[in-house]
Amino acid sequence: MKLTLFRKVFLSLTVAVFLSSAAAGSGINITTTILPFKHFIETVGGELVEVDVLISPGANPHTYEPTPGQLKDVSDAMMYVKVGSGVEFELAWMEKIIALNRNIVVCNGSDGLELLEMTEGNHTTHREEDEHRTQDDEAYDYQGKDPHVWLSPKNAGVIVKNIRDCLIQVDAENAEIYSLNADQYLTELELLDRKIREVLSSVPTKLFIVSHPAWGYFAHDYNLTQIAIEVEGKEPSPKHVAKVIETAREHNITTILVSPQSNPEIARVIADEIEGRIVYADPLAEHYIESLLAVADRIRRSNE
Repeated sequence: MKLTLFRKVFLSLTVAVFLSSAAAGSGINITTTILPFKHFIETVGGELVEVDVLISPGANPHTYEPTPGQLKDVSDAMMYVKVGSGVEFELAWMEKIIALNRNIVVCNGSDGLELLEMTEGNHTTHREEDEHRTQDDEAYDYQGKDPHVWLSPKNAGVIVKNIRDCLIQVDAENAEIYSLNADQYLTELELLDRKIREVLSSVPTKLFIVSHPAWGYFAHDYNLTQIAIEVEGKEPSPKHVAKVIETAREHNITTILVSPQSNPEIARVIADEIEGRIVYADPLAEHYIESLLAVADRIRRSNE
């Protein structure tokens, strides 16, 4: 990851403060947005990091607002590892977080990743056109893009490498530890990818139905298509519900994957209509490898 001269100078001025805090008995104090990133950071950093996550289990990253206590913790953090893919929480709060802590080092977990477009039937962030907006209005840069980059094991590998590089930048003395931890986890991600391909090799249909369109990168990696019930983050119209039911019947799909952050009621209605069931698949699960393997198995069994 290339650093600008300003960035290098900034890091050299802050790293001594960070390491003196770590020597006083605490690891590098890091805040991040979602639980999967907490898992990635702790996997790479081990005992050398202490990680706080802002969006708690079950909370919706599209609407969540941090508590005063969380904002206080952020103001004391040494580093913020952001998802960096257009997650609505970050679009709304990153400038405020940086304003609270001018010395914080911001690490972009999605650096180097190509963002996918949302497909028809999937939600995207729409904003009213504003004639007064500036060209650096970040939200417009992500309009129509899928922010759920971490749900691809290949992308997770890039994220882990970015986190490794950021930790080395602020704690070069422990570079070997971060590199070894990252390399070990990258091997685990490669194994995960092979296991998922094996699980999905026998699926009779390449379609699966979800309540919230979080699984686009997963589908892209494994040549699948997700059919989302939500449309642009809102409840679907009766016409769209009827289309989902028709698709389910046509392809003999009997299972709907529901995110714990979503309202399951419409999914239950559709499941009743197709004489199927709903199962939960959490896109924000902290136990990343186990979670993705479970999702692959649920997709495999979704038309049994």
